[in-house]
Amino acid sequence: MGKTPKHITITGDLGSGKSSMATRLTEKYGATRVSTGAVQRELATTLGMTTLELNQRADSDPTIDQQIDGIFASLASREDLLVVDSRMAWHFLPQSFKICLTVDPMVAAKRIWEHQRAGEGYATVEECLTAINARKASERARFWRTYGVRLEDEANYDLVIDTTTLPADDVAALLFAGYDKACA
Repeated sequence: MGKTPKHITITGDLGSGKSSMATRLTEKYGATRVSTGAVQRELATTLGMTTLELNQRADSDPTIDQQIDGIFASLASREDLLVVDSRMAWHFLPQSFKICLTVDPMVAAKRIWEHQRAGEGYATVEECLTAINARKASERARFWRTYGVRLEDEANYDLVIDTTTLPADDVAALLFAGYDKACA
């Protein structure tokens, strides 16, 4: 990276462990956490729709992304260390330590189905997998069209970890080691 990153951004596949790893990073480094996922879920609930429906609406309504992405405008100038859990934070905060977590789609569906959040009423793991794939496709197409970026391009990130078979403690250890090395 060349110089100490100002913030930590974490992105990746749905169900890859972004939220739990963002929490661990926040606790380990005494950082302030910003979660775009929480903002998106809150907006979806306010509008009376699921997160998938919100993503689909964003395909034709640019104000959705503008509302969600707008929070990043002021983050780069923050002096306190931030851990930003967001699909696009790495793009908006290029001087950050950029983490991407990946996971097998079926493993992700099982994780999400077992720990459903408000607004995610999946009846089966298969229904969850279908929704994950639809949301992922929607976001990839929209982010390419809107920002000219490909989320799946690992060159965008400083550290990429496949969490499919790794215990959470091992993933956290890899994250801490990667960030500590970047700050050395």
